[in-house]
Amino acid sequence: MTDPTRRTILTMGSAGAIGGALALAGCAADAPSPSTSATEAPPSLVEDPPTSTGPTAAPDAPALGGDVAALADVPVGGSIDATIDGEPALVAQPTAGQVVAFSAICTHQQCVVAAAGDEFHCPCHGSMFDAATGDVIQGPALEPLTPIAVAVSGDRIVAAS
Repeated sequence: MTDPTRRTILTMGSAGAIGGALALAGCAADAPSPSTSATEAPPSLVEDPPTSTGPTAAPDAPALGGDVAALADVPVGGSIDATIDGEPALVAQPTAGQVVAFSAICTHQQCVVAAAGDEFHCPCHGSMFDAATGDVIQGPALEPLTPIAVAVSGDRIVAAS
């Protein structure tokens, strides 16, 4: 017997996925019952209006999340320590109205990095990072800080996803 080719394995995998999807579609609990008219959607398919109470974004903008800080709290060209989703973070405003955020966990040995104006400093081993980009200025860290998506909503900085 010969070993199957990559094409054979991919073909078998996609055929199995299609067959499984068709089998699951036949088991759908939301299928219309005979008592439902052809023009009436079953109750489970009727959409309720959205009930969002948090900040909203334009349709093509990222979804906005929790409040991080006031934009006025971050000096232009500077940075602050913050917490985003319960984790230590660093927020900078490289130019007026432009905000960036990074994980405050050092990529060298996971110490908590501190905001220091236009740089971030790691107190454990002296690594320094650029506050605008998160890039390493001075090691021993070799990797940049992990970026975190943020956005400006009015006069507030909010987490974005």
